[in-house]
Amino acid sequence: MSKITTYPTLTIDEVKDSIKAVGAGNKELGIEPVTVMILSEPGCGKTSILRDLEKEMGTDEYDFVYIDGPNKEMMDIAASIPNHDTKSLEYYVSSLFSLGNGKKKVIMIDEALKVPKIMQPIYTRMYLERTVGDIPLPEGSIVFATSNNMTDGVGDMLPAHTANRLTIVQMEKPSPKLWLSWAGERGISPVIRACVQMYSRMLKSYRDPDQHDNPYVFQPSKPQISFVSPRSLAKCDPIIKSGLSENVMLGLLAGTIGERGARDMMTFVSLNTNVTQFDDVIADPDKVKIPDDMAPLLLMIFQGLDGVDSQDKLNKFQKFVNRIESKEVQSVWFVMLLRSSKARMARMNPEVNKWATENHGLL
Repeated sequence: MSKITTYPTLTIDEVKDSIKAVGAGNKELGIEPVTVMILSEPGCGKTSILRDLEKEMGTDEYDFVYIDGPNKEMMDIAASIPNHDTKSLEYYVSSLFSLGNGKKKVIMIDEALKVPKIMQPIYTRMYLERTVGDIPLPEGSIVFATSNNMTDGVGDMLPAHTANRLTIVQMEKPSPKLWLSWAGERGISPVIRACVQMYSRMLKSYRDPDQHDNPYVFQPSKPQISFVSPRSLAKCDPIIKSGLSENVMLGLLAGTIGERGARDMMTFVSLNTNVTQFDDVIADPDKVKIPDDMAPLLLMIFQGLDGVDSQDKLNKFQKFVNRIESKEVQSVWFVMLLRSSKARMARMNPEVNKWATENHGLL
């Protein structure tokens, strides 16, 4: 069967919006809650969804519960305990759920399709009945699940009769623009971001057309230990910032994103010591040397995105950008700037506005 599919995919933000919109239902209106199961290939940010929902929804009204599906046993969730006085069994729920505090719960069952068969019934009841065993969750609670694509070949399977009771969504890998915006806000090294901009195939999916020969990404048909994913790219950040020798750094990067990705990233590590640094650009934006090649230019652009923190610096760096002959590089600067936390400052900057007016056809 072909891996290429036209099945609709959602971004991570669309997935979160969907969970919030349909996950709780509305008892007063007779609307049943929907359990969303999110599938994607490894390293695309599924596990981060619960943390993001916690930030967006707050903890005044909700508790946020993470369950590592394959690594939980029955006693970790709930159990029937003998009551010797009544000579009966009483159902006890794990403190993991904090059912005594009255808060609604947002429960994420991670790696749900790898759950052992013996545990599947208790999670199925959680999906369908909003109960932990026999104990109901507070009204308005949300349950959702995540796992890898069944085509990934990492042990994720879903029986048809169970799938038919869930709402299964395919979450797409983030585009380079989305990942670069995310990485910039989290202080990921300009070296990594410039490398991703240069080699955008790093964020392609094996499910995309014509990616069977992509040397960077996860390929289910090939034996792989390390490969490029949004997650593994972020894990490169402390390695790049470690100050270790190039040989050691190459070894660590290869063990994180694979050899091909590591060698391409090391090109930018080497460039980082030779390109004109941000402070020198700001000191003389009209005369500082402009590299001839794309790679050092991109590195300088991402250093600039991190460095501009005032209108004066932005004015000066924009003057430098205006001197770059490549409109492609100029566009990277403008798009990333407008997708960053500095977008408001950029919109008020006359030099940036002038460039946007003169180059609106590129955008």
